[in-house]
Amino acid sequence: MSAIEAFYETGAYLRGHFRLTSGLHSPEYLQCAKVLQHPRHAETFGQQLAERLQSLAGGRKIDVVVSPAMGGLIIGHEVARALGVRHIFTERDGEGKMTLRRGFAVEPGETAVVIEDVVTTGISSREVIDLIERDGAKVVALGSIIDRSGGKADTGVPRVALETLQAVTYQPEACPLCAEGIEVVKPGSRKA
Repeated sequence: MSAIEAFYETGAYLRGHFRLTSGLHSPEYLQCAKVLQHPRHAETFGQQLAERLQSLAGGRKIDVVVSPAMGGLIIGHEVARALGVRHIFTERDGEGKMTLRRGFAVEPGETAVVIEDVVTTGISSREVIDLIERDGAKVVALGSIIDRSGGKADTGVPRVALETLQAVTYQPEACPLCAEGIEVVKPGSRKA
Protein backbone atom coordinates (compact mmCIF):
# COMPACT_ATOMS: atom_id res chain seq x y z
CA MET A 1 0.00 0.00 0.00
CA SER A 2 1.35 3.43 -0.91
CA ALA A 3 1.48 6.25 1.62
CA ILE A 4 -1.34 8.13 -0.07
CA GLU A 5 -3.49 4.99 -0.05
CA ALA A 6 -2.92 4.75 3.71
CA PHE A 7 -4.13 8.34 4.08
CA TYR A 8 -7.33 7.53 2.18
CA GLU A 9 -7.84 4.25 4.07
CA THR A 10 -7.59 5.93 7.48
CA GLY A 11 -9.60 9.05 6.62
CA ALA A 12 -6.49 11.21 6.99
CA TYR A 13 -6.93 12.90 3.59
CA LEU A 14 -9.36 15.72 4.38
CA ARG A 15 -11.30 18.04 2.10
CA GLY A 16 -12.70 21.43 3.10
CA HIS A 17 -11.13 24.85 3.77
CA PHE A 18 -7.91 24.77 5.77
CA ARG A 19 -5.35 27.29 6.99
CA LEU A 20 -1.95 25.62 6.78
CA THR A 21 0.95 26.25 9.16
CA SER A 22 2.51 28.34 6.36
CA GLY A 23 -0.51 30.66 6.50
CA LEU A 24 -1.68 29.58 3.06
CA HIS A 25 -5.22 28.29 2.54
CA SER A 26 -6.03 24.96 0.87
CA PRO A 27 -9.09 22.87 -0.01
CA GLU A 28 -7.24 19.72 1.14
CA TYR A 29 -5.33 18.68 4.22
CA LEU A 30 -3.29 15.62 5.06
CA GLN A 31 -3.76 14.87 8.76
CA CYS A 32 -0.65 12.82 9.43
CA ALA A 33 -1.55 12.21 13.08
CA LYS A 34 -4.65 10.36 11.91
CA VAL A 35 -2.67 7.93 9.74
CA LEU A 36 0.22 7.64 12.21
CA GLN A 37 -2.13 6.55 15.00
CA HIS A 38 -1.87 3.16 13.29
CA PRO A 39 1.52 1.69 14.29
CA ARG A 40 1.71 -0.47 11.17
CA HIS A 41 1.65 2.62 8.94
CA ALA A 42 4.09 4.53 11.15
CA GLU A 43 6.53 1.61 11.15
CA THR A 44 6.27 1.08 7.39
CA PHE A 45 6.72 4.78 6.61
CA GLY A 46 9.72 4.94 8.97
CA GLN A 47 11.40 1.95 7.33
CA GLN A 48 10.80 3.31 3.83
CA LEU A 49 12.18 6.74 4.71
CA ALA A 50 15.20 5.22 6.51
CA GLU A 51 16.12 3.21 3.40
CA ARG A 52 15.86 6.26 1.14
CA LEU A 53 17.78 8.48 3.56
CA GLN A 54 20.67 6.03 3.84
CA SER A 55 21.05 6.30 0.07
CA LEU A 56 21.13 10.11 0.28
CA ALA A 57 23.67 9.99 3.11
CA GLY A 58 26.20 8.67 0.59
CA GLY A 59 27.67 6.00 2.83
CA ARG A 60 28.02 8.31 5.83
CA LYS A 61 26.77 6.89 9.12
CA ILE A 62 23.72 8.75 10.40
CA ASP A 63 24.11 9.54 14.12
CA VAL A 64 20.84 11.25 14.98
CA VAL A 65 17.36 11.93 13.64
CA VAL A 66 15.91 15.36 14.43
CA SER A 67 12.31 16.37 13.90
CA PRO A 68 10.16 19.36 14.79
CA ALA A 69 7.41 18.92 17.35
CA MET A 70 4.62 18.22 16.99
CA GLY A 71 4.12 16.75 13.54
CA GLY A 72 7.52 15.12 13.15
CA LEU A 73 7.58 13.26 16.48
CA ILE A 74 6.08 9.90 15.57
CA ILE A 75 7.61 9.57 12.12
CA GLY A 76 10.98 10.85 13.35
CA HIS A 77 11.00 8.23 16.09
CA GLU A 78 10.13 5.48 13.59
CA VAL A 79 12.90 6.55 11.21
CA ALA A 80 15.39 6.59 14.10
CA ARG A 81 14.26 3.13 15.16
CA ALA A 82 14.71 1.81 11.61
CA LEU A 83 18.20 3.37 11.46
CA GLY A 84 19.12 2.21 14.97
CA VAL A 85 20.00 5.72 16.17
CA ARG A 86 18.62 8.21 18.67
CA HIS A 87 15.80 10.65 17.97
CA ILE A 88 15.51 14.18 19.33
CA PHE A 89 13.06 16.94 18.55
CA THR A 90 12.90 20.70 18.38
CA GLU A 91 10.18 22.91 19.80
CA ARG A 92 9.22 26.54 19.49
CA ASP A 93 9.95 28.76 22.46
CA GLY A 94 7.58 31.44 23.74
CA GLU A 95 8.72 33.78 20.97
CA GLY A 96 8.14 31.22 18.21
CA LYS A 97 11.85 30.46 17.71
CA MET A 98 12.87 26.85 17.02
CA THR A 99 14.98 25.43 19.86
CA LEU A 100 16.26 22.25 21.47
CA ARG A 101 14.90 21.72 24.99
CA ARG A 102 14.51 18.84 27.46
CA GLY A 103 18.28 18.31 27.57
CA PHE A 104 18.47 17.43 23.86
CA ALA A 105 21.66 18.36 22.04
CA VAL A 106 23.73 17.44 19.03
CA GLU A 107 27.48 17.05 19.17
CA PRO A 108 29.86 18.82 16.80
CA GLY A 109 30.64 16.54 13.88
CA GLU A 110 27.55 14.35 14.23
CA THR A 111 25.68 13.47 11.06
CA ALA A 112 21.97 14.21 11.23
CA VAL A 113 18.85 13.79 9.14
CA VAL A 114 15.74 15.90 9.65
CA ILE A 115 12.33 14.25 9.45
CA GLU A 116 9.02 16.04 8.88
CA ASP A 117 5.53 14.69 8.44
CA VAL A 118 4.60 17.14 5.65
CA VAL A 119 6.70 19.71 3.78
CA THR A 120 4.78 22.54 2.12
CA THR A 121 7.10 25.55 1.97
CA GLY A 122 10.16 24.10 3.70
CA ILE A 123 10.40 27.04 6.13
CA SER A 124 10.05 24.95 9.32
CA SER A 125 12.46 22.36 7.94
CA ARG A 126 15.02 25.06 7.21
CA GLU A 127 14.68 26.40 10.78
CA VAL A 128 15.46 22.94 12.19
CA ILE A 129 18.39 22.43 9.81
CA ASP A 130 19.85 25.85 10.68
CA LEU A 131 19.52 25.18 14.42
CA ILE A 132 21.21 21.77 14.24
CA GLU A 133 24.03 23.02 12.02
CA ARG A 134 24.63 26.05 14.29
CA ASP A 135 25.20 23.51 17.06
CA GLY A 136 27.87 21.77 14.95
CA ALA A 137 26.12 18.76 13.44
CA LYS A 138 26.01 18.19 9.68
CA VAL A 139 22.52 17.69 8.22
CA VAL A 140 22.91 15.42 5.21
CA ALA A 141 19.25 15.00 4.20
CA LEU A 142 15.61 15.70 4.95
CA GLY A 143 12.82 13.16 4.73
CA SER A 144 9.06 13.55 4.89
CA ILE A 145 6.01 11.40 4.44
CA ILE A 146 4.42 13.97 2.13
CA ASP A 147 5.91 16.76 0.01
CA ARG A 148 3.04 19.15 -0.76
CA SER A 149 5.33 21.48 -2.73
CA GLY A 150 5.53 19.34 -5.84
CA GLY A 151 9.27 19.05 -5.18
CA LYS A 152 9.79 22.83 -5.17
CA ALA A 153 10.43 23.55 -1.47
CA ASP A 154 14.04 24.61 -0.92
CA THR A 155 15.43 23.24 2.35
CA GLY A 156 19.10 23.55 1.43
CA VAL A 157 19.76 19.79 1.72
CA PRO A 158 18.88 16.77 -0.42
CA ARG A 159 15.46 15.39 0.47
CA VAL A 160 13.10 12.51 -0.09
CA ALA A 161 9.37 12.03 0.39
CA LEU A 162 7.16 8.97 0.22
CA GLU A 163 4.63 10.97 -1.80
CA THR A 164 5.05 14.21 -3.74
CA LEU A 165 1.92 16.20 -4.46
CA GLN A 166 1.27 19.52 -6.15
CA ALA A 167 -1.10 20.91 -3.53
CA VAL A 168 -3.58 23.62 -4.33
CA THR A 169 -2.91 26.59 -2.06
CA TYR A 170 -4.04 30.20 -1.96
CA GLN A 171 -2.81 33.36 -0.32
CA PRO A 172 -5.52 34.24 2.25
CA GLU A 173 -6.39 37.50 0.49
CA ALA A 174 -6.93 35.66 -2.83
CA CYS A 175 -8.65 32.53 -1.47
CA PRO A 176 -11.82 31.63 -3.40
CA LEU A 177 -13.04 29.57 -0.43
CA CYS A 178 -12.89 32.67 1.76
CA ALA A 179 -14.71 34.63 -0.95
CA GLU A 180 -17.47 32.00 -0.84
CA GLY A 181 -17.74 32.50 2.92
CA ILE A 182 -16.64 28.95 3.77
CA GLU A 183 -15.29 28.82 7.31
CA VAL A 184 -11.53 28.19 7.49
CA VAL A 185 -10.25 25.48 9.84
CA LYS A 186 -6.74 25.29 11.35
CA PRO A 187 -6.22 21.54 11.89
CA GLY A 188 -2.44 21.47 12.52
CA SER A 189 -0.46 21.54 15.74
CA ARG A 190 0.60 25.20 15.63
CA LYS A 191 -1.76 28.04 16.52
CA ALA A 192 -0.14 30.50 14.09
